[in-house]
Amino acid sequence: MASLLFLILALSPFVTPFVCVAAAVGLAWRACHRLPVSGWWRLPSAGTCALVAILAGSATLGAYAWGAMSGFYVLDPDQMCAAMGAAGDHVVTRMTLPVSSQCVTSGGVGTELVPDWVNPVIFLGLPVLMLALTTGTYTGLRRLRALR
Repeated sequence: MASLLFLILALSPFVTPFVCVAAAVGLAWRACHRLPVSGWWRLPSAGTCALVAILAGSATLGAYAWGAMSGFYVLDPDQMCAAMGAAGDHVVTRMTLPVSSQCVTSGGVGTELVPDWVNPVIFLGLPVLMLALTTGTYTGLRRLRALR
């Protein structure tokens, strides 16, 4: 099980851009072929919510995987930190959420290995994912009740 999770984490930064583009194309197609709306506002359909959930979920997973794999242990910590330009003795510190991997010198100066865009994408993607799943479920259940 752990090896499967590692494989998903390792491949996510490479696969999720394709999933995001496919979901965005699907959303654009749905927007172009949408029927005229009666009234000025309505809830999106369950299919649209599913596409938004796929887009937000894959962006969040890809950003988390990219951040978690920054400073990955292919090199030893001294080589990772030297590659980032941090001078002196190095200690690598990690945090899971917010994603952080730092090279800290003996003087206490830290150099962040995780790109700046990773945590905002994660913290914006999770609420969008939850909102899309909740709205899609509500819309789908409402449509099922209307069909009865």
